[in-house]
Amino acid sequence: MIFNIGEIPIYIKSGSTDMRKQINGLTIQVQEVMDLDPFSEALFMFCNKKRKLLKIIYWERNGFWLFLKRLEKDKFPWPGSKKEVEKITRKELEMLLGGIDFFGKHKPLNYTKVS
Repeated sequence: MIFNIGEIPIYIKSGSTDMRKQINGLTIQVQEVMDLDPFSEALFMFCNKKRKLLKIIYWERNGFWLFLKRLEKDKFPWPGSKKEVEKITRKELEMLLGGIDFFGKHKPLNYTKVS
């Protein structure tokens, strides 16, 4: 790999994706479901229903990369279908691949006065 992942936006498609899809099918998902440009310099991530299979596509100058990871045990933490697209950071990607579920993190509270 020649690109610096620290500088590339990372988008995940919430919910499950049919993992029979290859590059063409996944780029259609990026364009039509996620409403993003598959030819932009970004990583686009997809997960299957059982959350054991993860695919990532990335456009580099003249062609697509397709990355695949299959877990033999455990499951990937993955958001349901509350949003079609979520943008995550490199650190969150590392946590996701490490099995840490940051999607259920505490939500910020905004109080207007002390009670």
